[in-house]
Amino acid sequence: MSGDGVTVQAAAVHVPGIAPDRLVASATEPDCGPDEAHTLLGRKGLLFKEPAVRLAMCAVHRALGLPPGRPAAPLPAAAGTAVVVSSNLGNVATVCDIVDQVRAGGLRGVSPMQAPNASSNIIASSIAIRYGFTGPNLMVCSGATGGLDAVRLGALLVRSGRAHRAIVVGAEPADEIAAGLRAVAGTPPGPPHGIAACVVLVATQRPGGVRLRSVRRHRTLEAIPADAPRTIRLTCASGPDQDLPALIDGGYGAAGVLRTALATRWLIDPAARPAGVEDAAEAVVTCGSASDGFATARLCRDGAGR
Repeated sequence: MSGDGVTVQAAAVHVPGIAPDRLVASATEPDCGPDEAHTLLGRKGLLFKEPAVRLAMCAVHRALGLPPGRPAAPLPAAAGTAVVVSSNLGNVATVCDIVDQVRAGGLRGVSPMQAPNASSNIIASSIAIRYGFTGPNLMVCSGATGGLDAVRLGALLVRSGRAHRAIVVGAEPADEIAAGLRAVAGTPPGPPHGIAACVVLVATQRPGGVRLRSVRRHRTLEAIPADAPRTIRLTCASGPDQDLPALIDGGYGAAGVLRTALATRWLIDPAARPAGVEDAAEAVVTCGSASDGFATARLCRDGAGR
């Protein structure tokens, strides 16, 4: 899919439990974990929310540049704003817990407060309700390519005129069940307290910023074209932070959004690039696995891409 005409208006990552400058060198404050999300989001409306929901909201809150606390009213331009979320394991712990409760005592043993969290769309719907977004609301659970699948859908909604803005989010929890499923699937364990990232896509209206040039699916790594222009590359295999690529890949369904958000920050802000990340005018973001296939997104500083 061509992404011409789509700009990444804003980007944020939210990865608790790691040094704040490992992903964004200019970051100084550590990201709050799910249990401390109220310090950024305010306490109201967080009761019974899944850890992945809380992390996703934190990423959205930061991407939109909002002050701490719950918004008192729908945000400006909230009407017609789409929400697209990628998460494969976001509510799996709650689903398993409900199954165990039903087996032990029947449906009467299940709290009504748990019921909304059993929906796979809980992250996307919670974001839309909290911030007043009234556009299309989509949840993507497509495995390791989910993050870039969500970016593709968000760009499609903007390009087609279905939404004037798309809030694209990737979020994965770090509970025991999610960790066990990751191990069975052979995916990296991910950060210790979960992971979330957000990019805001809008139609390109003026020069400047980072353009989303394209999003493509590939059956194998070998099928990814090798003729990309100069890109931002992680060279940490011989650099000071050899674990950085593994940390990013640990995003699973959120990895594509995380990489897109990081590439955006690194492209527009030299101070945001950690050691081992080259400067460039364009970035090719990749995510996927041998079982799920692969996806790539091409981003560039406006005026620099082909």
